[in-house]
Amino acid sequence: MRPILTVTLNPALDLTTSVESVRPGPKLRCEGLRVDPGGGGINVARVITRLGGTARAFVALGGATGLRLAEALAAEGIVAERFPAPGETRESLAVTDRDTGAQYRFVLPGPDWSAAEGAAALAAIADAVEDGALVVLSGSLPPGLPDDLPAALSERLAARSALLLLDTSGATLARAARPKEPVHVLRMDEAEAEALAGNRLRTRGETADFAEQLVRQGAARIVIIARGADGSVLASGDDRWFAKAAEVPVKSKVGAGDSFLAAFTLALARDAALPEALQQGMAAASAAVMTEATELCRPADVRRLVAACPVSPI
Repeated sequence: MRPILTVTLNPALDLTTSVESVRPGPKLRCEGLRVDPGGGGINVARVITRLGGTARAFVALGGATGLRLAEALAAEGIVAERFPAPGETRESLAVTDRDTGAQYRFVLPGPDWSAAEGAAALAAIADAVEDGALVVLSGSLPPGLPDDLPAALSERLAARSALLLLDTSGATLARAARPKEPVHVLRMDEAEAEALAGNRLRTRGETADFAEQLVRQGAARIVIIARGADGSVLASGDDRWFAKAAEVPVKSKVGAGDSFLAAFTLALARDAALPEALQQGMAAASAAVMTEATELCRPADVRRLVAACPVSPI
């Protein structure tokens, strides 16, 4: 298996609770608190470990919250490569309204970084990478870091024959679509893809056309676009594939993208062909929506749902 390193520069300690109803004014008495280590790359490492793989997590941590997050990672058996963040690690809060079932998510921005701190982090990531590794950069970048940081990281990784898998959003995703250095895999959801395309992507074919366009532009060698409850589309230089999402009861969509990327990356690390990796990713994403709040996919559900996520060419 190829080594895997996940990168999380803007992690969060995820706090999850519920109240009878969310309304302004009175004190809202919360039920028991669930605490999880959070952030895209961290979640990817957690799912890879649950699925029987191995991944190291490069994590920027600071302050007392950073120490709590490091302890939570250690409790799950995740090997963390710790980098000193320039401030206190952020927290995020998810509150479920039990009357309606609606979930409210409050996400703090994280500490500001300087250009020098970003450059030091890039150097540290390059030092931590093993030759031939798959490197997963998932989640938002901290305030202050440039939008072209993924391209700079991809360029550094090339010297180690390592490949970058990128799942981000906003200005960082928009910059990645105008490549300076192509990443190996670029993943996004349907809304993000439509924002980049400037129009609706109504059919699987239209989604595949746009994914293929990004490949031809040099944004990535492989582009994956999630179409929500429909499934996911993948385009590479040679093929276009669609994996159907399993029909399952949806409890929370939180963590579905991270679960997808984890199972997909693990399959690639085990030398699976792209259609098989796409199917594994789709099974993990389908399994993730079956769990409550910030809980990630369960391995037994992933194994059971693989057959319910058939892959076909587009």
